[in-house]
Amino acid sequence: MPIVKTIALVVGALMILMGLLWIGQGLNIIKWPETSFMIGKPQWSLNGTILAIVGAVLVWWTRRRA
Repeated sequence: MPIVKTIALVVGALMILMGLLWIGQGLNIIKWPETSFMIGKPQWSLNGTILAIVGAVLVWWTRRRA
C-alpha cells in the first residue's frame, strides 16, 4: 500500500474516533473531559457526525482496490 493511502487510512480512523467522541459529548453521553465546552451542545453532535462520515469515506477510499 502506498504511503499516501496508509496515512489516509490512519487519518480516517482518527477522524471516525474523534467524531464519535464529539457525538457523545454533544449528546451529553460522554462527559470527558469535565471542563469541555462541547458537553451538552447538540451542534457538536452534528459536527461529529460529519467528521465521522468524512473519516469513513476516507477509510473506504483507502480500502478499495485500484
